[in-house]
Amino acid sequence: MASAASVVAAAPLGSMDHAGGEGGGEMTLTVRWSGREYAVHIFGDETVSELKRRICEVTGVLPKRQKLLYPKLAAKLGDDSVLLVQLNLKPSVKMTMIGTTEDEIIVDQGESSEVVDDFTLGQDEVTDIKDKEVNKQKLWRRINRYKIKLLNPCREGKKLLVLDIDYTLFDHRSPAENPLELMRPYLHEFLSSVYASYDIMIWSATSMKWVELKMGQLGVLSNPGYKITALLDLLAMITVVSDSHGTIDCKPLGLIWAHFPEFYSPRNTIMFDDLRRNFVMNPRNGLTIRPFRKAHLNRGTDDELARLTQYLLAISDLADISRLDHRNWESYVEVGPKRRVPVEADGPTSVNGSNSESHDEEDGSKRHRQRWVRPTSTTIPPGPTYADMSSLFLGR
Repeated sequence: MASAASVVAAAPLGSMDHAGGEGGGEMTLTVRWSGREYAVHIFGDETVSELKRRICEVTGVLPKRQKLLYPKLAAKLGDDSVLLVQLNLKPSVKMTMIGTTEDEIIVDQGESSEVVDDFTLGQDEVTDIKDKEVNKQKLWRRINRYKIKLLNPCREGKKLLVLDIDYTLFDHRSPAENPLELMRPYLHEFLSSVYASYDIMIWSATSMKWVELKMGQLGVLSNPGYKITALLDLLAMITVVSDSHGTIDCKPLGLIWAHFPEFYSPRNTIMFDDLRRNFVMNPRNGLTIRPFRKAHLNRGTDDELARLTQYLLAISDLADISRLDHRNWESYVEVGPKRRVPVEADGPTSVNGSNSESHDEEDGSKRHRQRWVRPTSTTIPPGPTYADMSSLFLGR
């Protein structure tokens, strides 16, 4: 876990970050766990959820396994949405954490159940969440604290594909003697095909140890047909607040864009996840994939990755894929030797819409494409750049 993330040194008690407000200064808490004490550095305007993530950094206990104990505050510490400043904690506070690392937990996944409420946020609320100053501050802090370890170099001119693991590439709940039985069909074919046009990063809401273990067992880290650029874990995520649904843990792509602005930006990045709330900070770059569950029943019919291969190849030449409405990806893909190639226009593109004039052309692999021709008068304004943000956040 420590290989993928590092904890920044604490500022003096009571200090303020450059954008912090009253009560939002950095504090140091002492957490007792398993006979040891750990210093945890946190800002007052962050939530209990973020505190648990910070505790995870130093103890290895996942947030969902933690129970925090402190006199008269047990109820509030059980609510992940509570701001730490509301707890009126003293700088010298010491609290106890009860929890177990994944290494010490034996789980019969065949008998476990998981109910995921992937709620739908309105467009206005999504815009409000990603534009809130407090959430931008959280992203700023995560960029400074989290170090992305490259497994392979970023490649100039390639787009970026970011992939979730659980229920996206792998059924992590069904029982099996061999992990390969739970792998989503066409996984290696999918990754090998898109690798020519996309760098690939894996981002899971689990610990780095389990990300490495799962990807290793599936052969993703050693396949000769493609290379994984980087792995990210739950410590790279941030917690934002929704007016209608409370706290939301999400995967902000701005973290990657700020670390590698010379390679990646909103214009060339797409992320697949079975939970749409994970891209609430970058809604134009997310595609919600159907969850792959009950692998033993569905692996004979699941062709999601095969069809998404067609989609990614179809859009690989576009200058700005954030202009596409990825919710309609299936309408861009035709079964058979012909496939539709969407061409971006002034605004979110729906290929079934305005660009109606087309012609057929044969490519090097003898497959035919039906291309919607963009009017010559159309120009694509430059998308937002993270180069300046990177200089600010990383001191470049």
